[in-house]
Amino acid sequence: MSTTNGLAVDTGHDLVIETTALRKEFRTRKGQTRVAVQGLDLAVPAGGVHGFLGPNGSGKTTTIRMLLGLARATSGTMRLFGRPVPDELPAVVGRVGAVVESPKFSPNLTGRQNLLLLSRSIGAPDTRVDEAVETVGLTGRDGDRFRSYSLGMKQRLAIAATLLKDPALLILDEPTNGLDPAGIREIRDTIRDLGERGVTVLLSSHILAEVQQVCTSATIIGNGRLLASGTVADLLAGGAAYRVDVAAPDAARRLLEAAGHPTSPGPDERSFLVETEEPAEVTRLLGEAGIWLEGLSAQRQDLESYFLELTAADTLGQTGQTSMGGAA
Repeated sequence: MSTTNGLAVDTGHDLVIETTALRKEFRTRKGQTRVAVQGLDLAVPAGGVHGFLGPNGSGKTTTIRMLLGLARATSGTMRLFGRPVPDELPAVVGRVGAVVESPKFSPNLTGRQNLLLLSRSIGAPDTRVDEAVETVGLTGRDGDRFRSYSLGMKQRLAIAATLLKDPALLILDEPTNGLDPAGIREIRDTIRDLGERGVTVLLSSHILAEVQQVCTSATIIGNGRLLASGTVADLLAGGAAYRVDVAAPDAARRLLEAAGHPTSPGPDERSFLVETEEPAEVTRLLGEAGIWLEGLSAQRQDLESYFLELTAADTLGQTGQTSMGGAA
C-alpha cells in the first residue's frame, strides 16, 4: 500500500476491481455536458468487504453500472480480476454477483421456488439453493411466499440469488435502503459473513455507522472524484484527539493552542477537544498553569465523522472553483 497526495493506493497485483482515470459524461436535455465520474482511480483488493462511499449523486451507482457493462465509460480503463472490461466481461461475469436494482421475483412462489427457477436456468445444482438460503439466514422462511416477505427478507433473497453461481465478487448498491433497524442488522450480518468466507464484497452505502462495522477497507468519492482510499484503520488513524474537561475551558484552550496543540469545541461548555499525540503534555501544561483537569479521555474518530469532514471540504473546494470560474 502506498500513499499519493494523501491518498492510500493499493499497488499490488491481487486487485479484484481496478479503474484508472475513469470518466463518464452525460448530455443533458439542454445539450450541456455533465460529468458524473471524473478521473476515478478505484482499487479493490481481493477478500473482505470494501466500502464504496460518497454523497448522493457522487457517481457511485454510475461507476458500478460501468463495471457491469450497463453503462459505457467516456474514457479511462476498468479491470475485473485483471481482465479489461467491458471487452472481456463475458469471461469474468460468471464470477460476479450484483444487486444493483430492485430484484424481480414471482410474488406467488416461495423464496425457495424462486431460487430453484434461477439456479436451474444457469445450470447450477439444487444444492446451491440450500447453501445460499443458509448463508443469508433464510432457513425456515424459504418456504414462505415471496409476497409475504419483509423488505429485509426480500433483500436477503436477492443476495441469495447472486450466490447461486458462487461468485468471487459481490457488488451491492445501497442494499439497506428503506430497511428498518432490524433489517439493516440482518443485511449487515450477511455481508460480514460473506466477507469472512472469502467473497470480495463491494458495498455502496450511505449508512456510515453500518459500513464501519463490516468493512475492512473503503474508498470515498465526491463529485465523481477519489477523495480517499485505504483500510478503515488507516483512514481513521490520523489526528489523535482527546476530550478535556476543565472548569476554565477558554483559558485552557488558549494555553494549549499557544503551545501548538489545536483545539475545537466540545460537547458541553466545560469541555473541548485537543489534537495531540502526547496527552501527558496536556496534563503538564495545564497543571503548571494552575488549571486542574476534571477529565481527559481519548476520542476515536469514526468513519461517519471522517466522511462528513472529507466530503464537506470537497464541496467547499468545488464551490470555490465554481465561484472563481464564474468570476473569470
